[in-house]
Amino acid sequence: MKSRWVESEAESFVARYAALGVGRDLALRTYTTRLLGSDPKLVLHGGGNTSVKLTARDLTGANVPALHIKGSGWDMGAIEPAGLPAVRLAPLLKLRAREKLSDEEMVRLQRANLIEPGAPNPSVEALLHAFIPHKFH
Repeated sequence: MKSRWVESEAESFVARYAALGVGRDLALRTYTTRLLGSDPKLVLHGGGNTSVKLTARDLTGANVPALHIKGSGWDMGAIEPAGLPAVRLAPLLKLRAREKLSDEEMVRLQRANLIEPGAPNPSVEALLHAFIPHKFH
């Protein structure tokens, strides 16, 4: 597999989104998500997931650890930063101790912990991304 990363394209994403208040890491995750999503050998249209762990400012003004993960309904090949909604990370990590969790509970808990209440539903794979101890997934 050949890397499709182009440094000048990546930096143009950073510059374009910086003007909208989006940080470097979220801009780069948007860029890499588009790279993955535009290759039909890697991702079927509408499928796939990527994420990045960052700090996000919640509605109270507090900075909290958050997982930005692909939201439902977004195509990875054309995703924008808004398509990677931020979910408070700490409540997701607490769920690892649970023996079982219904799909309905999981969706409700993820929605309840969105930084932006009107954001799309986070991917059903958000818990997996939260539990993996790396910044980018």
